[in-house]
Amino acid sequence: MSVITVKTAPIANQKPGTSGLRKKTRVFQEPGYLENFIQAIWTGIGGTKGKTFVLGGDGRFFNTEAIQIVLRMAAASGAARVIVGQNGLLSTPAASHLIRLHGADGGLVLSASHNPGGPDGDFGVKYNIANGGPAPEGVTAAIHAATEEINVYRILETSDVDLSLCGIAQLGRTEIAIVDPVADYAALMEGIFDFSAIAALFSSGFRIRFDAMHAITGPYAKLILENRLGASKGSVVNAVPLPDFGQGHPDPNPIWAKALVNEMMRPDGPDFGAASDGDGDRNMIMGRGIYVTPSDSLAAMAANAALVPAYANGLAGVARSMPTSLALDRVADKLGIECYETPTGWKYFGNLLDAGRATLCGEESAGTGSDHIREKDGLWAVLFWLNILAARKCSVSELMTDHWQTYGRNYYSRHDYEGIDSGIANDLMQGLREKLSALPDSIVAGLRIIAADEFAYDDPIDGSHSEGQGIRIHFHGGARLVFRLSGTGTVGATLRVYLETVDAQNIHRNPQDALIPLIQAADQLAMIAERTGRKRPTVIT
Repeated sequence: MSVITVKTAPIANQKPGTSGLRKKTRVFQEPGYLENFIQAIWTGIGGTKGKTFVLGGDGRFFNTEAIQIVLRMAAASGAARVIVGQNGLLSTPAASHLIRLHGADGGLVLSASHNPGGPDGDFGVKYNIANGGPAPEGVTAAIHAATEEINVYRILETSDVDLSLCGIAQLGRTEIAIVDPVADYAALMEGIFDFSAIAALFSSGFRIRFDAMHAITGPYAKLILENRLGASKGSVVNAVPLPDFGQGHPDPNPIWAKALVNEMMRPDGPDFGAASDGDGDRNMIMGRGIYVTPSDSLAAMAANAALVPAYANGLAGVARSMPTSLALDRVADKLGIECYETPTGWKYFGNLLDAGRATLCGEESAGTGSDHIREKDGLWAVLFWLNILAARKCSVSELMTDHWQTYGRNYYSRHDYEGIDSGIANDLMQGLREKLSALPDSIVAGLRIIAADEFAYDDPIDGSHSEGQGIRIHFHGGARLVFRLSGTGTVGATLRVYLETVDAQNIHRNPQDALIPLIQAADQLAMIAERTGRKRPTVIT
């Protein structure tokens, strides 16, 4: 067992995005690719000597091999201890919790989140800091700089660590603590929610269907929902994590969780439906006959938070990403609390949570969380909803109707144009930028524009400044368009168009019908069809 130093050279385009570095799996499998990036992480955080890290992944293809490489590199660089999930598995929320629970210096999550897995799918590596949250821009910038200067990496030459049994192993001078990936997270959930009330809900005949999408949350949901809370056996489907997610797409939305949608839309469907994604940090919420958009879910959770034991004393504040619906703002206004608008990316919520400015946070991309960890948390959101329903003794549909009658309905949708040539996508955004100053007071598709800008964010805690976070166009009457390029894909560019309008009277329309004028305005403003050749979005959520 010896440390070897391997000569290397910088590899292009190893810049972390909003959720770490994501590439095709075969790219990560190329000789030295993963090793270069891991060494750059060690350099970017100021070294590993004497530090403790948490390590785990969502079980996607290449997870097992990557875990062993990271362990050997951590040992070679002098880490004191690595806490790793049994068999190399950890959901992202569970990893965040373990970092905080053990006072670790940071952690690595091996996942590409909601992206497909398998040899032809995607892989990713994300570094989380000591508060349990994604690395802020200063840290990712240092990591990126290290990828451009690297000339060697260090790795321990040894056999693989047996991760099949919980316990302590030794890798050189580094202690490897293999832990149950579910137990500590389940205990955290029990301290947040009224498990007795939820169990009583299930014992009353309330039926749930949770689609784990053959991703990481299967074991978590089986233990908590079925074994501890008493949901009927078989309520959790697709519960076994698979390297290729059963050849599915582990993104919890009506497109990729179509089987769940079909089941929930049946007249005799379950009372409650939910799904989670590859690494367990996203959620989809449904009731019989109704799909709840992530933005509406966030707003309803905030409005009913006092029904959950951990939040019974009220919320310090709430926060949403800029493209997320303004429905949350309406709730915050009525509650008399601050609502913060941040760029997309969970790392921007970290400072607000740490400073006690916000308790509940969310993004339109199916991510919701609170100050219990520093990541979004899919199963936590499901339990939050179940706790609310147990307390209010109503259906999902009744709850949302009451919510819209109280606050009005923010009809909202996201149209994704995936795999666009990056040059074309950038030209489209630049074309919009050049129009911004001339847009106010103009009429587009019959709608009057009252304001237009490119969102920038000044962090109220540390004063950091983030520019170029998406183009916003506001219309008379409360409607809004947002355009931005996503940083979570691995091929080409994804143009995301967010559409929103408000109606306090007609609250049961089809959202796509309610948004027709905005859909027309978006195409006219950005010339989407003309520039991209796309007549319709790839995905509508």
